[in-house]
Amino acid sequence: MRPEKEAIAQELKEKIEGSSFFILADYQGLDVLQTEDLRGKLGQADARMMVIRNRQFQHVIKELDLEDLGGSLNGPTAMFYGSGDLVETSKVLRSFARETEKPVVKLGLLDGRIISADDVNELAMLPSLDQLRGMLAGTLAAPMTQMVGVLNQKLASLVYVLKAVEEKKSKGE
Repeated sequence: MRPEKEAIAQELKEKIEGSSFFILADYQGLDVLQTEDLRGKLGQADARMMVIRNRQFQHVIKELDLEDLGGSLNGPTAMFYGSGDLVETSKVLRSFARETEKPVVKLGLLDGRIISADDVNELAMLPSLDQLRGMLAGTLAAPMTQMVGVLNQKLASLVYVLKAVEEKKSKGE
């Protein structure tokens, strides 16, 4: 292999190894403005886009023992990768694909496990990490809130009893 191609393959290998996930998709049909728009949206989700050559990618995945990914490499392929949140990246890809019908997800890799295009779409439907944290905080706070309500009710009942005793004594005098 020529030195230039080896350098590109080495860069691709480093990006795959340095990422917690990547998604392969067919980007054919995206023009330059759409591609730049997509890259900007991906940047907000701490993800990047790289157009890859299928042959170089097959060479790299062979080195990384990920040969199972090779079957999906038909046609133009872009790799979306990052160390951020895969859910956010899949949400960006899904919303962008709704507008432009591109890119079409082929498959992905998350923590060494291959995920299908359907799995990527399912991840896009999950709540964001902040929403999940809010749901967890609400779930943890609910029993405490209920307990405060019950204790408040007990104190209010005591106040009502004392008020009734006071009224009874004041009528008796």
